[in-house]
Amino acid sequence: MPVRQLSTLLFASALMGGCTTLENSTPDWINPATYLGDNNEDGDSPLDSRETTVAAGDDELKESVESGDSRDKDARTELDEAIAPELKAAAEGARDKLDSPRQQADNDADATTDLWHRLRAGFELDHDVTDPRVKSQLDWYRKHPSYIRRVVERGSRYLHYIVSETEKRGLPTELALLPVVESAFDPFAYSHGRAAGLWQFIPSTGKYFGLTQSWWHDDRRDIIEATDAALTYLDRLAKRFDGDYTLALAAYNSGGGTVSIAMRRNRNANKPTDYWSLKLPRETTHYVPKLIALAKIFDKPEDYGIELPPLSDEPYFEVVETGSQLDLAQAAELAEVDVDEIYLLNPSFNRWATAPDGPHRLLIPREKASTFREALSKIPENERVAWRNYKVVAGDSLSTVAKKFSTTTSVIRRVNNLSGDMIRVGQRLMIPSASQNSDQYALSASQRLEKKQSRNRKGNRVNYTVRRGDTFWDIAREHRVSVRQVAAWNNMAPGDPLIPGKRLVIWSQTTQPKTTASNDRGKAMVRKVGYKVRKGDSLSAIASRFSVNVRDIASWNDLNSARYLQPGQSLVLYVDIRNSP
Repeated sequence: MPVRQLSTLLFASALMGGCTTLENSTPDWINPATYLGDNNEDGDSPLDSRETTVAAGDDELKESVESGDSRDKDARTELDEAIAPELKAAAEGARDKLDSPRQQADNDADATTDLWHRLRAGFELDHDVTDPRVKSQLDWYRKHPSYIRRVVERGSRYLHYIVSETEKRGLPTELALLPVVESAFDPFAYSHGRAAGLWQFIPSTGKYFGLTQSWWHDDRRDIIEATDAALTYLDRLAKRFDGDYTLALAAYNSGGGTVSIAMRRNRNANKPTDYWSLKLPRETTHYVPKLIALAKIFDKPEDYGIELPPLSDEPYFEVVETGSQLDLAQAAELAEVDVDEIYLLNPSFNRWATAPDGPHRLLIPREKASTFREALSKIPENERVAWRNYKVVAGDSLSTVAKKFSTTTSVIRRVNNLSGDMIRVGQRLMIPSASQNSDQYALSASQRLEKKQSRNRKGNRVNYTVRRGDTFWDIAREHRVSVRQVAAWNNMAPGDPLIPGKRLVIWSQTTQPKTTASNDRGKAMVRKVGYKVRKGDSLSAIASRFSVNVRDIASWNDLNSARYLQPGQSLVLYVDIRNSP
């Protein structure tokens, strides 16, 4: 999210040489985030960011509702990774649980015990806004009441906790509805902008707020840690903007620096500096209206012909300290719940077990917490994961053994008191491993990825192994698909690094798809540049000028290729400078 301010003009000029079709003023046409992307390595504050976060949002769920409220897997919000074909039934069962009503109150329950009563009591934002953007959102929700029902069903596991946390901090409880806008309450949601979890943190902002990532876990998806980070972030942004939560929300989406610049621009032009008067990125202009519209719906649902599913004002889960690593299938057995329920409450865990180095805790359904604690207390720590006694054979390395048993080299070294990575043929290693078959871990990261890659799509499937020097742009061009498609098919973002040896699945649109890099790959000189649309420009004209195709430009910039470009609009292009004008 945040970026460092660098002298990008000099950089771009060096790349483009005598290219006269690009503007020559840094503030007008080059966004530093275009070049630096997701950079916050030096600890720059996200409060000063000038990068808009592209969230998974609620678009897929809206499309599902518009198409007839289908629960078909193709209409659901995408997971950040997917599962193997043979695990299809298990995966669909898990997603069905996400879309199932949870802990609903009895229909005759006293309204004062309902969570909605408590949510409304903490509303502080101005719901009387007459901006047409709010009306547009309200009109859509009024026509699609099933959308509200489904986000309530998804959020029922998490809403009580989030509402409680907003109250503890003295924040407007409308903020508890923000995960609807960010992720449609899907804890596994992942956007092409590398944002993950209910609150859609990108890696750099997550790191700034202490959300760690490892092979075993990703705190950006942790219900407790991510909620704490999101509310801390929103609170700081509100203080920065003198308690104006509409500006704070805009900054959460597009960065505090972006909002401050827009305010300064209006101030210099003697215009109002409230959110509704600012010129902000397109996504941000719809971001706050969505939340206000949702708040109005949840405040007075009867005014819009919507009936909210009852939701008890009681915690859904309890936090249980485990004290050590624990196999998630075993945890489900001890708690007497499905393993899918364990993953949905503990979505930060990428693998078959909790992380060896912690956090040593699990969220367990409240009614099962005592059962789980009692059963766990009877299991010695050395029996909380399964162990394999493995004999090293010729050709083994520590990394290949770790991969075989879905663990890491550091874990094997620690368990076996190894000082380095050297192992010898015949050596015996004790290795922690999953106690159940892979179909018991349908929501683990590797299984989710495998499912996504195995899903049938239009085109010819190509199994591609990344080579040194590969770029998304090269691979996409080679197979006549978009950069975003290649990234999405493999649960990646276009800005993610491509590691040599990584296996990709590509649904190629070429007649005879290639499985290796082209001979010209090493000669390519592709650079990421910014372009400011001029009067009379069209996508086809720009594509022709820079020797790229219209579909790629639309994909890189999240555009509808059927719509007209606006003069002054900023675009990102991936240009082979050998072919640039």
